[in-house]
Amino acid sequence: MFGAFLKYSGFSKFINDFSLTLVGQSPGGPAKVAVIASALMGMINGSAVANVATTGTITIPLMKRTGYKKEFAGAVEAVASTGGQFTPPIMGAVGFVMAEFLGISYTKVMIAAIIPAFLYYLGLLFAVHFEAKRLGLSGLSKENIPNAMQVVKEQGHLVIPLVVLIALMFMGYTPLFAAVISIFVIVAASWLRKETRMDLKTIIQATAEGATGAVSVGVCCVMIGVIIGTVSLTGLGLSMGYLILQVVGEGQIYLAGVMVMIMSIILGMGVPGVAAYVIVAAVAIPVLVEVGVNEMAAHMFCLIYACLSNITPPVAMSSYVAAGIADSDQTKTSLIAVKLGLVGFILPFFFLDNPVLLLGVTNVGWMVSLKAAITASVGTIALAAGLNGYLFKKCSIVERVLLVVSAIAMIHP
Repeated sequence: MFGAFLKYSGFSKFINDFSLTLVGQSPGGPAKVAVIASALMGMINGSAVANVATTGTITIPLMKRTGYKKEFAGAVEAVASTGGQFTPPIMGAVGFVMAEFLGISYTKVMIAAIIPAFLYYLGLLFAVHFEAKRLGLSGLSKENIPNAMQVVKEQGHLVIPLVVLIALMFMGYTPLFAAVISIFVIVAASWLRKETRMDLKTIIQATAEGATGAVSVGVCCVMIGVIIGTVSLTGLGLSMGYLILQVVGEGQIYLAGVMVMIMSIILGMGVPGVAAYVIVAAVAIPVLVEVGVNEMAAHMFCLIYACLSNITPPVAMSSYVAAGIADSDQTKTSLIAVKLGLVGFILPFFFLDNPVLLLGVTNVGWMVSLKAAITASVGTIALAAGLNGYLFKKCSIVERVLLVVSAIAMIHP
């Protein structure tokens, strides 16, 4: 409901205009705008597929006109929309569910997700940048970029509800209470300027859309309840966990991680982010905890892979929707999406036995986590350069291999 009200208040236009002022003029600007806008919208609405279907109709044609290949344009939108589901501060409602499972405050979950989400989008932004440089693409002309101060002056008040939401949650109020209060703040904030003012008709439309969205999630939750009940009562979950433990053996964290990754991606295929995470949490997380993984790290590991199932062939729903808008080949778009989102596929393995990249999870202190985040950022940029074959100029095969190998070494905490 909160996401629907934000949309109807004109927040999506503000995101798009603000993204244009930030990166519109840089090489491949439209693709970077797509990344930032889709990340922010995906974080709020929690559905990668819905996000691609809405923001993709604007961003994908713009990327194609700039000079990106249609498969690449579709893949960028799919990857950007998918990451929003584990991006703070809202995490597409998945974070609230995780907080319930772990029995901790939502704030701790949100803080833990900061570095993984940052690295995911850093990798995507640089992949887009290097591709633009490799193809010799330019950004948008200055006359097509809105004035930053004017955007903030005319639409900046639409950020107030987000600030209120985060402030209330930091003060210890429940996500439900914070969201309800923030909905009223959205309506009040929209009245601060005539251009964004929500009238009765708009409020009814937002309420209807929010309710419709809740019904689809509710139906998913009912079906998942049946699945989880079946898994629990038949002992299937325990049997599957026992089988994996028998195969990998005690203490084999990385081998168990590979098995759980495959399970998470398969169980998450074609299912919304929240639903995918809940299914995976019931079956896979006990396996990781049993082999010695920190509980928060186990939950974050499963969440990221459940979300990434949206761009993983053969059932890559986000990539397929993006391919439809881009009029591109579905398989090629999906494979490029996997390459662009590769940081997301690699990163969870690095916090299995050493969750220092999850802020506040270990007792090592924030400075250690910050140092690990800085080196991981360098590694993420190197990985994007190695995969795209461009850094300051086109790279040879040897240089690309060295970049990828050094990237993995740098990402390791």
